[in-house]
Amino acid sequence: MTAPIADTHQAGGPSARDYAQEYGGSLTSDSSGGWVVFAGTLIALAACMNVIHGIAAIGNSRVLPDHAEVVVSNLKTWGWAMLILGVCLGLTAFGIWAGNQLARWIGVAVLFLNALAQLTFASEFPIWSLTIVGLDVLAIYALIVHGRAVARE
Repeated sequence: MTAPIADTHQAGGPSARDYAQEYGGSLTSDSSGGWVVFAGTLIALAACMNVIHGIAAIGNSRVLPDHAEVVVSNLKTWGWAMLILGVCLGLTAFGIWAGNQLARWIGVAVLFLNALAQLTFASEFPIWSLTIVGLDVLAIYALIVHGRAVARE
């Protein structure tokens, strides 16, 4: 007859830390580092999209409507704002990948501004804008919650 298997979900069972120590894993380094790299990748993706949309808006591309309604000024002004924001996001992504803590906090600020900027264009492309806002929020979460553990390593 075999011995019953202990239920580890009950109080007094092994903790996640005990499990990680026993099997040589780490609780913070692998998952937190992955989240921060993921945030940097999302920021780089947002940078590329903003640069492309900025150039399209400045150059009167047929991709965007002729008389698009944006909250601020006109389409060309919005295009310049997106282009500048895209360049800032791109530089921030490289700083985050390099492990710079200042870039991490600048990333939070720039992502916040990007989310607000996307909302100004939500009347023309609501699904696109809200998708970008969701990705911005996810990247902000990764930088704030998981960035601290990476800083301690």
